[in-house]
Amino acid sequence: MRTLSSTILAAALAFGLAAPASAQSRTPRDTLVMAWNIDAILTMDPAQVGEVVTDEIIRNVCDPLIQLDAQDAAKLTPGLAERWEVSEDGLTFTFHLRRGLKHPSGNPVTAQDAAWSIQRVLQLGFGNAAQYTQWGLAEDKAEQQVRALDDHTLQVTVPQPWPPQLFLYVFTGRQGFVLDRKAIEPHVGRRADGSSDRGNAWLKTNLACIGPYRLARWTASDTVILERQPTWWQGEVPLRRIIIRHVPESAAQRLQLERGDIDVARDLNAEDLAAVDANPALRLNAALRHQLYYIGANMQHPILGKDEVRMAMRYLVDYQGLERTVMRYSGKAWNSFAPQGAFGALPLDRGLAFRLDIEKAREHLARAGHADGFTVRLIHGTAFPSRDIAQHFQANAARVGIKVEIEQMAAGQLFSRMRDRNFELAFLAWSPGYPDADANASRHVYNPDNRPEAKQTMFLSWRASFDREWFNDAVQRARLERDPDKRVALYYEIQERFMREGPFMYNFQEFRQLAMRREVQGLAHHAFQVYYTTARK
Repeated sequence: MRTLSSTILAAALAFGLAAPASAQSRTPRDTLVMAWNIDAILTMDPAQVGEVVTDEIIRNVCDPLIQLDAQDAAKLTPGLAERWEVSEDGLTFTFHLRRGLKHPSGNPVTAQDAAWSIQRVLQLGFGNAAQYTQWGLAEDKAEQQVRALDDHTLQVTVPQPWPPQLFLYVFTGRQGFVLDRKAIEPHVGRRADGSSDRGNAWLKTNLACIGPYRLARWTASDTVILERQPTWWQGEVPLRRIIIRHVPESAAQRLQLERGDIDVARDLNAEDLAAVDANPALRLNAALRHQLYYIGANMQHPILGKDEVRMAMRYLVDYQGLERTVMRYSGKAWNSFAPQGAFGALPLDRGLAFRLDIEKAREHLARAGHADGFTVRLIHGTAFPSRDIAQHFQANAARVGIKVEIEQMAAGQLFSRMRDRNFELAFLAWSPGYPDADANASRHVYNPDNRPEAKQTMFLSWRASFDREWFNDAVQRARLERDPDKRVALYYEIQERFMREGPFMYNFQEFRQLAMRREVQGLAHHAFQVYYTTARK
């Protein structure tokens, strides 16, 4: 990564200083400055990234083979692949890459780059490898299943004829980015076991790919700076620079937004969102994401592993009351793993199946043999609404004799604890990769291998040690079903049973709220992506 100029550094440092209370600051006209809690960022490597904040950033740096339409997230549109076709037997997918594309390094964008990028995801074996292995691609067969036929033709072969739309969604996410192989290979090192790291250590703080912006700087829990890429194949974007500052507190974000120190605030709580809504100099821009907030239970816990105990806990949240207050601007009450707007999601009257009911909670606890309650620890992160939901749940749990001990921690630590199965209860959020019930069914419900040594960390089911044969079979049947009506019926059945037996107590589906100054225009977003490329001032 090139060294920043003194001008860029000076600008970035300037935004780290508080302006006098009487001053009305303004950010540069060619720069979008955001305040966001970015302590979850651990790496920039698309093969390893698993956090929402990092995913959004790198989606504005690297282009995928296929894009989700900016107006309709369910529609696939050409990306680096200008077209594709599927063989009659449904086993071979052929992608034709655009000609004449070049990485920022000047290296041509080739099908060999695309094949290498997919193969390295499989070979590194991080959580994102599951995006491919779930469809039958494998590390030991990667070079046979993913091949460059020539400089502009990529071929991917799968062992089963999956519904094409479902499989093609894989190439819209970070695992579908085409990296600059020639730029990365000089930085390849060795892992602890002596195997090639395929550039993973270098990509922790660097990116080498084709896209609208380049990563100029990332300082952990401090700042991310993106610089406009003037040679982007879709044309130069309006804003020269994106600066993302780590500001974890809602009140601080609101103050900086009101004073003009920042253009966009990303983590405001209900009170601060209401203040923005009432301020004529500011405005809110909302989109219903497919991200779900949930309380997850570790099924290895001797008490939490009982279905009746988790059913009791589902009645300890005032979903409707929170939707009107704490979550007024930030979420809709929802109890199913398939978010509203996804293919196969339950209708509203069935997807919101629970309410606050202390007596029902007591009944379920009594049937589980825990009428007198028990003590359990709940871990959560620093971002809104983690603390609010945790404390609400804690107060209602106390009414039925459950003592909930709350522990707050940085997002990175929280994710590590979950991936190590080192938790009892955890409040988190999860965002699927595509608008189909399969996206979450394949992660929350289906468990490919529950053994501890399998380390299937990108499967929430594995993290929670949830592994039941009926659910595994049902998810696979739904995935292979070609009849849309039959697929929907299967997903309905899975969802309603999972609400009774699953380890996750879903409570809200998130609204992404971009609180911004009026002078910011065109910052488009939908359920799956925020487009820095459309913003202007």
